[in-house]
Amino acid sequence: MSLRRIKNYKKRADFVSKKTGVNLDQIKRAGELIEGEQVHCENLIGATLFPMGVAGPLKLEDLASKKVWKAYIPLATTEGALVASVNRGCRAVLKAGRVKVLVEKIGVTRAPVFKVKGLVQADKFRHYLEERFEHFKKITASTSSHLRLLRYDFSLHPPFCYVRFYFDPDQAMGMNMATIASQKIIEFIEKDSGVKCVSVSGNFCVDKKPSFLNFLYGRGFRVWAEAELSISICKEILKVRPEEIRKVWNAKNMAGSAFSGSLGFNAHFANIVAAFFAATGQDLAHTVEGSLGTTFAEVRGESLYFSISLPAVMVGVVGGGTKLKTKREAIEMTGAKTPEDLAKVLAGAVLSGELSLLASLVEGSLAKTHMKLGR
Repeated sequence: MSLRRIKNYKKRADFVSKKTGVNLDQIKRAGELIEGEQVHCENLIGATLFPMGVAGPLKLEDLASKKVWKAYIPLATTEGALVASVNRGCRAVLKAGRVKVLVEKIGVTRAPVFKVKGLVQADKFRHYLEERFEHFKKITASTSSHLRLLRYDFSLHPPFCYVRFYFDPDQAMGMNMATIASQKIIEFIEKDSGVKCVSVSGNFCVDKKPSFLNFLYGRGFRVWAEAELSISICKEILKVRPEEIRKVWNAKNMAGSAFSGSLGFNAHFANIVAAFFAATGQDLAHTVEGSLGTTFAEVRGESLYFSISLPAVMVGVVGGGTKLKTKREAIEMTGAKTPEDLAKVLAGAVLSGELSLLASLVEGSLAKTHMKLGR
Protein backbone atom coordinates (compact mmCIF):
# COMPACT_ATOMS: atom_id res chain seq x y z
CA MET A 1 0.00 0.00 0.00
CA SER A 2 1.21 3.51 -0.84
CA LEU A 3 1.57 5.97 2.04
CA ARG A 4 -0.20 8.58 -0.04
CA ARG A 5 -3.34 6.45 -0.15
CA ILE A 6 -3.61 6.60 3.64
CA LYS A 7 -5.44 9.83 4.44
CA ASN A 8 -5.25 9.85 8.24
CA TYR A 9 -1.84 10.70 9.72
CA LYS A 10 -2.30 8.39 12.71
CA LYS A 11 -3.10 5.43 10.45
CA ARG A 12 -0.11 6.37 8.32
CA ALA A 13 2.05 6.36 11.45
CA ASP A 14 0.67 2.92 12.40
CA PHE A 15 1.52 1.65 8.91
CA VAL A 16 5.12 2.90 9.21
CA SER A 17 5.33 1.51 12.73
CA LYS A 18 4.41 -1.98 11.51
CA LYS A 19 6.87 -1.76 8.63
CA THR A 20 9.78 -0.58 10.80
CA GLY A 21 8.98 -2.22 14.12
CA VAL A 22 9.33 1.17 15.85
CA ASN A 23 6.71 2.48 18.28
CA LEU A 24 5.64 5.93 17.03
CA ASP A 25 3.16 6.78 19.78
CA GLN A 26 5.01 9.94 20.87
CA ILE A 27 5.21 11.22 17.30
CA LYS A 28 1.48 10.59 16.85
CA ARG A 29 0.69 12.29 20.15
CA ALA A 30 2.69 15.36 19.19
CA GLY A 31 0.74 15.41 15.93
CA GLU A 32 -2.43 16.13 17.91
CA LEU A 33 -1.03 19.62 18.61
CA ILE A 34 -1.19 20.52 14.92
CA GLU A 35 -4.25 18.46 13.99
CA GLY A 36 -6.67 20.54 11.97
CA GLU A 37 -4.06 23.15 11.09
CA GLN A 38 -2.83 23.79 7.57
CA VAL A 39 0.40 21.82 7.41
CA HIS A 40 2.66 21.66 4.36
CA CYS A 41 4.25 18.27 4.97
CA GLU A 42 3.77 15.24 2.74
CA ASN A 43 3.24 11.75 4.17
CA LEU A 44 2.51 13.30 7.58
CA ILE A 45 2.84 10.88 10.51
CA GLY A 46 2.70 13.33 13.42
CA ALA A 47 5.05 15.98 14.74
CA THR A 48 8.26 16.49 16.65
CA LEU A 49 8.73 18.89 19.52
CA PHE A 50 11.42 21.45 20.32
CA PRO A 51 11.80 22.80 23.85
CA MET A 52 11.27 26.56 23.70
CA GLY A 53 12.82 29.06 26.06
CA VAL A 54 12.57 32.83 26.16
CA ALA A 55 15.22 35.51 26.53
CA GLY A 56 14.76 39.16 27.26
CA PRO A 57 13.23 41.59 27.38
CA LEU A 58 15.33 43.56 24.96
CA LYS A 59 14.65 47.22 24.24
CA LEU A 60 14.93 47.99 20.52
CA GLU A 61 15.04 51.31 18.71
CA ASP A 62 14.41 51.42 14.97
CA LEU A 63 16.64 54.22 13.72
CA ALA A 64 14.49 54.80 10.62
CA SER A 65 11.07 55.14 12.27
CA LYS A 66 12.31 56.04 15.80
CA LYS A 67 9.98 53.33 17.10
CA VAL A 68 11.06 51.90 20.46
CA TRP A 69 9.66 48.68 21.90
CA LYS A 70 10.52 45.85 24.25
CA ALA A 71 10.72 42.40 22.75
CA TYR A 72 10.86 38.96 24.31
CA ILE A 73 12.86 36.50 22.23
CA PRO A 74 11.51 32.95 21.72
CA LEU A 75 14.25 30.37 21.10
CA ALA A 76 13.48 26.73 20.27
CA THR A 77 16.54 24.61 20.90
CA THR A 78 17.91 21.46 22.49
CA GLU A 79 21.29 23.10 23.15
CA GLY A 80 21.82 23.73 26.82
CA ALA A 81 23.15 27.17 27.82
CA LEU A 82 22.06 28.90 24.59
CA VAL A 83 18.96 30.61 26.00
CA ALA A 84 20.81 31.49 29.20
CA SER A 85 23.63 33.04 27.20
CA VAL A 86 21.33 35.14 25.02
CA ASN A 87 19.40 36.17 28.12
CA ARG A 88 22.58 37.36 29.84
CA GLY A 89 23.43 39.45 26.79
CA CYS A 90 19.91 40.90 26.85
CA ARG A 91 20.29 41.87 30.52
CA ALA A 92 23.56 43.65 29.82
CA VAL A 93 22.21 45.53 26.83
CA LEU A 94 18.93 46.42 28.58
CA LYS A 95 20.84 47.91 31.49
CA ALA A 96 22.92 49.90 29.01
CA GLY A 97 19.74 51.30 27.43
CA ARG A 98 18.70 49.88 24.08
CA VAL A 99 19.81 48.17 20.91
CA LYS A 100 19.70 50.43 17.88
CA VAL A 101 18.63 48.58 14.74
CA LEU A 102 18.46 49.36 11.05
CA VAL A 103 17.01 47.23 8.26
CA GLU A 104 17.15 47.33 4.46
CA LYS A 105 14.84 45.29 2.26
CA ILE A 106 16.91 43.56 -0.44
CA GLY A 107 14.22 41.20 -1.70
CA VAL A 108 13.91 37.46 -2.06
CA THR A 109 15.87 36.23 -5.07
CA ARG A 110 15.41 33.56 -7.69
CA ALA A 111 17.93 33.21 -10.52
CA PRO A 112 17.10 31.10 -13.57
CA VAL A 113 19.93 30.10 -15.88
CA PHE A 114 19.59 30.37 -19.67
CA LYS A 115 21.83 28.87 -22.35
CA VAL A 116 22.96 30.85 -25.42
CA LYS A 117 25.12 29.95 -28.39
CA GLY A 118 27.85 32.44 -27.59
CA LEU A 119 28.75 36.04 -26.84
CA VAL A 120 26.78 37.59 -29.71
CA GLN A 121 23.51 36.02 -28.59
CA ALA A 122 24.36 36.70 -24.93
CA ASP A 123 24.76 40.42 -25.61
CA LYS A 124 21.47 40.52 -27.50
CA PHE A 125 19.80 38.66 -24.62
CA ARG A 126 21.15 41.16 -22.10
CA HIS A 127 19.59 44.06 -24.07
CA TYR A 128 16.40 42.07 -24.54
CA LEU A 129 15.99 41.71 -20.76
CA GLU A 130 16.42 45.48 -20.30
CA GLU A 131 13.74 46.20 -22.89
CA ARG A 132 11.23 43.74 -21.42
CA PHE A 133 11.74 44.49 -17.72
CA GLU A 134 8.49 46.46 -17.32
CA HIS A 135 6.61 43.57 -18.86
CA PHE A 136 8.30 41.18 -16.42
CA LYS A 137 6.88 43.35 -13.62
CA LYS A 138 3.37 42.87 -15.04
CA ILE A 139 3.86 39.11 -15.28
CA THR A 140 5.00 39.07 -11.64
CA ALA A 141 1.93 41.03 -10.50
CA SER A 142 -0.32 38.60 -12.36
CA THR A 143 0.93 35.71 -10.20
CA SER A 144 0.18 37.42 -6.86
CA SER A 145 -1.23 40.73 -5.70
CA HIS A 146 1.34 40.61 -2.87
CA LEU A 147 4.44 40.26 -5.05
CA ARG A 148 6.48 42.94 -6.85
CA LEU A 149 9.51 42.54 -9.06
CA LEU A 150 12.11 45.06 -7.88
CA ARG A 151 15.11 44.56 -10.18
CA TYR A 152 17.47 41.95 -11.59
CA ASP A 153 21.19 41.28 -11.98
CA PHE A 154 22.69 39.75 -15.10
CA SER A 155 25.81 37.58 -15.04
CA LEU A 156 27.36 36.00 -18.13
CA HIS A 157 29.49 32.86 -18.08
CA PRO A 158 29.34 31.61 -21.71
CA PRO A 159 27.30 29.75 -22.74
CA PHE A 160 25.22 30.41 -19.62
CA CYS A 161 23.35 33.58 -18.66
CA TYR A 162 22.23 33.95 -15.05
CA VAL A 163 19.37 36.34 -14.29
CA ARG A 164 18.97 37.09 -10.57
CA PHE A 165 15.47 38.48 -9.98
CA TYR A 166 14.75 40.40 -6.75
CA PHE A 167 11.14 40.29 -5.48
CA ASP A 168 9.28 42.07 -2.70
CA PRO A 169 6.90 39.44 -1.22
CA ASP A 170 5.11 41.82 1.17
CA GLN A 171 4.56 40.08 4.54
CA ALA A 172 5.71 36.61 3.48
CA MET A 173 9.24 35.25 3.24
CA GLY A 174 8.24 34.62 -0.36
CA MET A 175 10.53 31.94 -1.76
CA ASN A 176 7.68 29.94 -3.32
CA MET A 177 6.08 33.13 -4.66
CA ALA A 178 9.37 34.12 -6.29
CA THR A 179 9.75 30.69 -7.88
CA ILE A 180 6.23 30.74 -9.35
CA ALA A 181 6.70 34.26 -10.75
CA SER A 182 10.11 33.36 -12.18
CA GLN A 183 8.63 30.35 -13.94
CA LYS A 184 5.99 32.55 -15.58
CA ILE A 185 8.65 35.02 -16.70
CA ILE A 186 10.73 32.16 -18.10
CA GLU A 187 7.78 30.87 -20.13
CA PHE A 188 7.35 34.31 -21.66
CA ILE A 189 11.08 34.70 -22.39
CA GLU A 190 11.36 31.32 -24.09
CA LYS A 191 8.35 32.01 -26.31
CA ASP A 192 9.21 35.65 -27.04
CA SER A 193 13.00 35.45 -27.49
CA GLY A 194 13.71 31.83 -28.34
CA VAL A 195 16.35 31.61 -25.61
CA LYS A 196 15.89 28.44 -23.60
CA CYS A 197 16.02 28.14 -19.83
CA VAL A 198 18.11 25.33 -18.36
CA SER A 199 16.73 25.61 -14.83
CA VAL A 200 14.44 27.94 -12.87
CA SER A 201 17.22 28.02 -10.26
CA GLY A 202 20.79 28.33 -11.46
CA ASN A 203 22.29 28.65 -7.95
CA PHE A 204 22.95 32.35 -8.55
CA CYS A 205 19.99 33.05 -6.23
CA VAL A 206 21.87 31.96 -3.88
CA ASP A 207 19.27 29.98 -1.93
CA LYS A 208 20.20 28.06 1.23
CA LYS A 209 23.92 27.90 0.47
CA PRO A 210 26.91 29.82 1.88
CA SER A 211 27.88 32.50 -0.61
CA PHE A 212 29.96 35.64 -0.88
CA LEU A 213 27.28 37.01 -3.22
CA ASN A 214 24.76 37.02 -0.36
CA PHE A 215 27.43 38.15 2.09
CA LEU A 216 28.26 41.24 0.03
CA TYR A 217 24.95 42.16 -1.63
CA GLY A 218 22.37 40.69 0.69
CA ARG A 219 19.24 38.60 0.37
CA GLY A 220 15.84 39.04 2.00
CA PHE A 221 16.74 41.70 4.55
CA ARG A 222 20.06 43.25 5.47
CA VAL A 223 20.03 44.14 9.18
CA TRP A 224 22.40 45.97 11.53
CA ALA A 225 22.32 46.32 15.31
CA GLU A 226 24.55 48.17 17.78
CA ALA A 227 24.87 48.86 21.50
CA GLU A 228 27.32 50.58 23.82
CA LEU A 229 28.02 49.22 27.29
CA SER A 230 29.85 50.96 30.10
CA ILE A 231 32.76 49.32 31.87
CA SER A 232 30.63 48.92 35.02
CA ILE A 233 27.95 46.94 33.11
CA CYS A 234 30.59 44.77 31.45
CA LYS A 235 32.15 43.96 34.81
CA GLU A 236 28.87 43.51 36.71
CA ILE A 237 26.91 41.36 34.23
CA LEU A 238 29.44 39.98 31.75
CA LYS A 239 32.23 39.67 34.34
CA VAL A 240 34.83 41.05 31.92
CA ARG A 241 36.37 44.34 30.85
CA PRO A 242 35.69 45.92 27.41
CA GLU A 243 39.28 45.51 26.21
CA GLU A 244 39.18 41.78 27.04
CA ILE A 245 36.11 41.25 24.83
CA ARG A 246 37.80 43.16 22.03
CA LYS A 247 40.94 40.99 22.22
CA VAL A 248 38.98 37.73 21.96
CA TRP A 249 36.78 39.19 19.20
CA ASN A 250 39.87 40.12 17.19
CA ALA A 251 41.62 36.77 17.65
CA LYS A 252 38.50 34.62 17.10
CA ASN A 253 35.97 36.42 14.93
CA MET A 254 38.41 38.28 12.70
CA ALA A 255 41.80 36.54 12.53
CA GLY A 256 40.46 33.03 13.13
CA SER A 257 37.68 33.43 10.57
CA ALA A 258 40.11 34.85 7.98
CA PHE A 259 42.67 32.07 8.47
CA SER A 260 39.97 29.39 8.17
CA GLY A 261 38.30 30.90 5.10
CA SER A 262 35.00 31.30 6.93
CA LEU A 263 32.12 33.16 5.25
CA GLY A 264 30.97 34.33 8.66
CA PHE A 265 33.15 36.60 10.79
CA ASN A 266 31.17 35.90 13.93
CA ALA A 267 31.12 33.72 17.02
CA HIS A 268 27.83 31.83 16.63
CA PHE A 269 25.17 33.64 14.59
CA ALA A 270 23.75 30.28 13.43
CA ASN A 271 22.93 29.20 16.99
CA ILE A 272 20.58 32.11 17.58
CA VAL A 273 19.21 32.22 14.03
CA ALA A 274 18.31 28.51 14.01
CA ALA A 275 16.62 28.67 17.42
CA PHE A 276 14.70 31.83 16.50
CA PHE A 277 13.65 30.38 13.13
CA ALA A 278 12.45 27.15 14.75
CA ALA A 279 10.42 29.10 17.30
CA THR A 280 8.77 31.47 14.81
CA GLY A 281 8.06 29.06 11.94
CA GLN A 282 10.71 30.20 9.47
CA ASP A 283 12.38 27.92 6.91
CA LEU A 284 15.21 26.34 8.90
CA ALA A 285 17.40 25.88 5.84
CA HIS A 286 17.74 29.67 5.61
CA THR A 287 19.90 29.44 8.73
CA VAL A 288 22.68 29.10 6.14
CA GLU A 289 22.19 32.69 4.98
CA GLY A 290 21.63 33.75 8.58
CA SER A 291 25.02 32.38 9.60
CA LEU A 292 26.74 34.94 7.38
CA GLY A 293 27.75 38.28 8.78
CA THR A 294 30.19 40.10 11.01
CA THR A 295 30.57 41.20 14.60
CA PHE A 296 32.50 44.34 15.53
CA ALA A 297 33.92 45.32 18.92
CA GLU A 298 35.71 48.54 19.82
CA VAL A 299 36.74 50.19 23.07
CA ARG A 300 35.60 53.82 23.22
CA GLY A 301 37.02 55.50 26.27
CA GLU A 302 36.09 53.00 28.98
CA SER A 303 32.98 51.73 27.16
CA LEU A 304 32.47 48.87 24.75
CA TYR A 305 30.92 49.61 21.35
CA PHE A 306 29.47 46.39 19.92
CA SER A 307 27.69 45.81 16.61
CA ILE A 308 26.58 43.02 14.29
CA SER A 309 25.69 42.87 10.60
CA LEU A 310 23.32 40.27 9.16
CA PRO A 311 23.39 40.58 5.36
CA ALA A 312 20.87 37.90 4.40
CA VAL A 313 17.89 37.41 6.72
CA MET A 314 15.02 35.45 5.16
CA VAL A 315 11.92 35.86 7.34
CA GLY A 316 8.17 36.36 7.02
CA VAL A 317 5.15 36.77 9.28
CA VAL A 318 2.62 35.06 7.01
CA GLY A 319 2.72 31.80 5.06
CA GLY A 320 4.72 28.62 5.55
CA GLY A 321 5.32 27.50 9.12
CA THR A 322 4.18 30.86 10.52
CA LYS A 323 0.59 29.64 10.13
CA LEU A 324 0.99 27.11 12.94
CA LYS A 325 -0.59 28.36 16.16
CA THR A 326 2.51 27.88 18.32
CA LYS A 327 4.60 29.81 15.80
CA ARG A 328 2.07 32.63 15.67
CA GLU A 329 2.18 32.96 19.43
CA ALA A 330 5.98 33.11 19.32
CA ILE A 331 5.92 35.85 16.67
CA GLU A 332 3.39 37.85 18.69
CA MET A 333 5.66 37.53 21.73
CA THR A 334 8.33 39.53 19.89
CA GLY A 335 5.98 42.44 19.20
CA ALA A 336 6.80 42.19 15.48
CA LYS A 337 4.02 43.14 13.07
CA THR A 338 6.06 42.92 9.86
CA PRO A 339 8.97 40.87 8.50
CA GLU A 340 11.15 43.97 8.94
CA ASP A 341 10.28 44.07 12.65
CA LEU A 342 10.99 40.37 13.03
CA ALA A 343 14.39 40.82 11.38
CA LYS A 344 15.17 43.63 13.84
CA VAL A 345 14.29 41.44 16.83
CA LEU A 346 16.50 38.70 15.43
CA ALA A 347 19.35 41.20 15.05
CA GLY A 348 18.98 42.22 18.69
CA ALA A 349 18.99 38.58 19.76
CA VAL A 350 22.09 37.82 17.69
CA LEU A 351 23.92 40.82 19.14
CA SER A 352 23.05 39.71 22.68
CA GLY A 353 24.14 36.14 22.01
CA GLU A 354 27.43 37.23 20.44
CA LEU A 355 28.21 39.56 23.31
CA SER A 356 27.54 36.92 25.95
CA LEU A 357 29.52 34.16 24.24
CA LEU A 358 32.59 36.35 23.74
CA ALA A 359 32.43 37.32 27.41
CA SER A 360 32.19 33.64 28.34
CA LEU A 361 35.27 32.88 26.24
CA VAL A 362 37.14 35.66 28.03
CA GLU A 363 36.11 34.17 31.39
CA GLY A 364 36.99 30.65 30.30
CA SER A 365 33.53 29.57 31.46
CA LEU A 366 32.17 28.07 28.20
CA ALA A 367 32.99 24.47 29.06
CA LYS A 368 31.86 24.85 32.69
CA THR A 369 28.54 26.38 31.60
CA HIS A 370 27.85 23.54 29.19
CA MET A 371 28.79 21.01 31.84
CA LYS A 372 26.18 22.59 34.12
CA LEU A 373 23.37 23.34 31.64
CA GLY A 374 24.04 21.22 28.59
CA ARG A 375 24.56 17.69 29.88
